[in-house]
Amino acid sequence: MSRRRRPAEPAEHTGHAEHAERGSALVDFTLVTLVLVPLVLGLLQVALVLHVRATLAAAASEGARLAATADRGPGDGVARTRAQIADALAGRYAEDVEVHQVLVGGAPGVEIVVRAEVPALGIAGPAVAMTVTGRAVEEDPR
Repeated sequence: MSRRRRPAEPAEHTGHAEHAERGSALVDFTLVTLVLVPLVLGLLQVALVLHVRATLAAAASEGARLAATADRGPGDGVARTRAQIADALAGRYAEDVEVHQVLVGGAPGVEIVVRAEVPALGIAGPAVAMTVTGRAVEEDPR
């Protein structure tokens, strides 16, 4: 009969390896947080800028459609645009709203232009200037 040898037993732990690992989870957490927090905040800021842009464009389009109706004028479209921007965002975004008579696909139409500055890096950061337009073909007053 052959005898099987038992594997050698590991040497006793001196505790040096365990002692060296203490606090490493805290360091790992800190390093990961330093990378992830600015990334998440940046994504939120981009989402905010895109939301403001989409809201301004929708308000400009709605104002142009109102201004192009037969029984309304350009001033009504500007007022509607400003009201929608103030309701959805803030009144400061509705300060620079203009209306122009234009040709839309060869037909007479109305164009509303909204210019606004959106803070790109938080509330006190530098601003990004945006210009959005909304156009609509005028109704035939028959």
